[in-house]
Amino acid sequence: MKSLGIKRKTKKKYKPILKNAKTWPVMQMAKKRKEFVQLVTEESYDNLLELRRGKSLREELEMTIFREKQRVKNNPWKVDPADDFAYWEEQHEKLMQVENLPEEEKDGALRGILRDIVSRYSNEIAGNFIHSHYNVTRTLVTIGFSRLLNAARVKGPWSIFSNQLDLDDKIHIKGRTDELRKLAKIGTVVMVPTHYSNMDSVLIGWVIQHLGLPPFIYGAGLNLFNLKIFAYFMNSVGAYKVDRRKKNPLYLETLKSYSTIAIREGCHSLFFPGGTRSRSGKIEKQLKLGLLGTAIEAQRQVFQSEEDDQNKVFIVPVTINYHFVLEAPSLINDYLKRKGQQRYYEENDEYTTSYKISKFLLKFFTKGSDISVSIGDALDVLGNRVDTKGNSLDKNGQVIDIKDYFKSNGEVTENHQREQEYNRILGRQIVKEFHKHNRVFSSHMVAYVAFRMLGRIHKHLDLYGLLRLQDEDLIIPYEDFKKQFVVVLNALKKLQKQQEVGLADHLFMDVDEVITHGLKNVGMYHASLPVVKNKKGNIEVQSMNLLYFYHNKLLGYELENLF
Repeated sequence: MKSLGIKRKTKKKYKPILKNAKTWPVMQMAKKRKEFVQLVTEESYDNLLELRRGKSLREELEMTIFREKQRVKNNPWKVDPADDFAYWEEQHEKLMQVENLPEEEKDGALRGILRDIVSRYSNEIAGNFIHSHYNVTRTLVTIGFSRLLNAARVKGPWSIFSNQLDLDDKIHIKGRTDELRKLAKIGTVVMVPTHYSNMDSVLIGWVIQHLGLPPFIYGAGLNLFNLKIFAYFMNSVGAYKVDRRKKNPLYLETLKSYSTIAIREGCHSLFFPGGTRSRSGKIEKQLKLGLLGTAIEAQRQVFQSEEDDQNKVFIVPVTINYHFVLEAPSLINDYLKRKGQQRYYEENDEYTTSYKISKFLLKFFTKGSDISVSIGDALDVLGNRVDTKGNSLDKNGQVIDIKDYFKSNGEVTENHQREQEYNRILGRQIVKEFHKHNRVFSSHMVAYVAFRMLGRIHKHLDLYGLLRLQDEDLIIPYEDFKKQFVVVLNALKKLQKQQEVGLADHLFMDVDEVITHGLKNVGMYHASLPVVKNKKGNIEVQSMNLLYFYHNKLLGYELENLF
């Protein structure tokens, strides 16, 4: 067959680390799903009673039922159970009837209501991994995306059937891949990625199977199950459901118990420590430590067990980079509205249907824009680096036994205050890893330099003043832009040598080519491009909001001092 002139990188093929699917931890959990859900119910119930000691259980139940009835009335979703309204009405009636019981029976009745609610939550949260569905979904994602990619890159009527390009031509996996594979064989991996788009779950799912790792369980926002294209994928891979509308302690404790038990039982897990997608476009700094704390709790429970083979839990930060984010307009609008309250007026630009998601996928694959997924240095649950054998290392590279850090008077003990401090330490270390393994794209640089230059020109204005600049104030002479671009690029190259950030290969092209590449890719899907090169050859900003969003990806490296 005649060559089509496509330059392909050398691909690394990863063999599955567990060839027999029956040995996958998630398969073991799926086989005993009923027993697992029951265990989550029992441990959640016991934990809630312990936490409520000395407090009114009745008041807690009243508040939970009230909030749930308000949710059903004011914010129902298609994926909610059909009996949602009836169930919470029934619990309300049960609670009212407790007052009519003899005093000695009231506590038992309240506990019965508590157990019933926790059991419902456990069943709602639980994933339903089915091996045959997983295989079908994996094949569909890989083949489907690859065909779209070939249709975009390889011209001709038969291009969609070509095998010239695969997903790994499009998605660049960097970093500590071999270390991750080794650790997944000897312990339990908790993968913690940055989070920018609803695409992240699908992307990380592909990365996991591409690296030859067994499936991970992960908490997917229940809102994603409203979209059929995501719902099928999530259900197929056994994602457990996280309903962020539910803020009551009963639900949150059940969710935490689910994650803790899964990790304790050896299931590799994935969750986004930022909690939700980054509204601002920044690398997350303020992590939500709730689910992260379940990894620490699981590790302590493993140490408390009497088993000889005590699995170690490894935290693996992952940094995702896109040239553009599908939901950027609505995300930045939401961020600015919250930050500025009445000083900013929201423009609605939400993507909420499977059709729009499908349209985005087609656009993405026909535009030729790449994705980078960087695997960071593995950590233990205290934030220490670990070697490929799973040994924890102190700052001097000496092996330490973290089991000692969970002991009091020579015994491993539960100490919430101590574990909360460990959680904060771990969170700070994950943030450092996010910045260290962030891979800068030309699009990030173009947006950053343009926004910062406008900020310097109009330094008398605050953020909201900048966002309201008139069209005639949004033009930067190309040569001035290029000069400042080189200054920032050189600073980033210095940071790369110090291993404080990663740079995409295309940043080492000729400077004019890098700028052109960035302008071509930044926000390429959006109706209003953030920044372009106008007919006169100068840099012209078309959307300050989007420019601000993409500019934010380079915050945290003190590059502001260059302006």
